[in-house]
Amino acid sequence: MNKTLALCALSASLLLAGCQSINTTSGGAVGVERKQYMFSMLSSQEVDQMYAQSYQKTVGEASSKGVLDKSSNEARRVQAIADRLIAQTPNFRPDAAQWKWEVNLIKSDELNANCGPGGKIIFYTGLIDKLQLTDDEIAAVMGHEIAHALREHGREAMSKAYGIEMAKQGAGALLGLSQDSLALADTVANYGMTLPNSRENENEADLIGLELAARAGYNPNAAISLWGKMSKASEGAPPEFMSTHPSSSSRTAALQAAIPKVMPLYEQARKY
Repeated sequence: MNKTLALCALSASLLLAGCQSINTTSGGAVGVERKQYMFSMLSSQEVDQMYAQSYQKTVGEASSKGVLDKSSNEARRVQAIADRLIAQTPNFRPDAAQWKWEVNLIKSDELNANCGPGGKIIFYTGLIDKLQLTDDEIAAVMGHEIAHALREHGREAMSKAYGIEMAKQGAGALLGLSQDSLALADTVANYGMTLPNSRENENEADLIGLELAARAGYNPNAAISLWGKMSKASEGAPPEFMSTHPSSSSRTAALQAAIPKVMPLYEQARKY
């Protein structure tokens, strides 16, 4: 065996030894049961702390620019929807009840929203105003983003990045100089925080988000109208095989198939 093959074999063995197979959430009515492989040296708490710093920087910059909306009717509307969804998160993972959830609305034309590790939510007014979103549609977006946090998709991506970088740099980088270790950590953090989610992760977020919204008393059919609006707003986007996100047609089909599973939860929630 030559040195390159030996190094690759050692890197692979170190990666496998450092990974653990887990399922971050229960399957729910929608049946998300995929096992996830997480790098054991990268804890949920560490990822939460890394993202919290980035989140606070974003919120701080928005505040300094006068675009952080904390008091308008729209801000109260977003907070109220978030509160109802957050109350349902323990159905998928009980520890989410102890997360330090935050919700902030930023005045921007950007069609975007996200929920980072540990329950840090940002919504942009452009998404609501330009698409004229109903409460049910806002819940569909927010439920989808919360689902990414519950499933720890960011940590999962960072774990994969550790494997890639370890293989590239060799086992020596993991055990060697602190400077190499810092460079590796920076690369992994950037990978996990900035790159889009995989199609598989997007599908999981769609399904769990659908159930969260239904349990909170929001009509699951709004997910269909939401993605229809998003599709129109993003005309000219690359086809599915060139993108990390599902195409509008396949996403809609998967959601339509799942709606009957969560409709009883919605109907039960509407009774109270």
